[in-house]
Amino acid sequence: MFINAVGKACPIPVVMAKKELDGGCTDLVVAVDNAIAVQNLTRLASGRGLNVSSEEQDGGFHVHISGTGAPAAEGTAPPLAACGPQGCGYTVFIGKDHLGEGDQELGYNLLRMALFTLSQGDTLPASVLFMNGGVRLPAGEDAQVLESLQALAGRGVDILVCGTCLNYYGLTDQLKIGTVSNMYDILSHMQEAGKVLSL
Repeated sequence: MFINAVGKACPIPVVMAKKELDGGCTDLVVAVDNAIAVQNLTRLASGRGLNVSSEEQDGGFHVHISGTGAPAAEGTAPPLAACGPQGCGYTVFIGKDHLGEGDQELGYNLLRMALFTLSQGDTLPASVLFMNGGVRLPAGEDAQVLESLQALAGRGVDILVCGTCLNYYGLTDQLKIGTVSNMYDILSHMQEAGKVLSL
């Protein structure tokens, strides 16, 4: 099956592909026009244990997904809070590069300390999600911020960074830590969490 997702904004190509895969499609080609969409589709396929390849074609990319697959084996999960009716554990959402309102420098330093404290804690989040101005943190040069995020990732925490936001701020090539992600994946992590902490 062929899907023409050229010109479609994130996360539409992923949603279109997922719909066909959920419907039983085992041989799918998705045409997209940017590398971030290729990465997102590759993650979708890999997460399902499917074969995936991509090639440049017609000024864009064709992503080929095939196989029946199975969910990929998960790595060692961080210790999470107990599951409840609303889900398991918690996730942290960071939508700006400072904490709270008021003085920007103070807010930035507070967020740096929050990330450090989080990385040293006993009960880790399942994921840390960056959107809008928050993407400046994993794409920045602040050694303490990057060390805290690296420590979280090393302990099994998913670090997801909005690809559309990175592109908007011209930071796509500067991402230091984390996985370029999309609205679909980020919202899925929020929906699956028992609670979401917004910093």
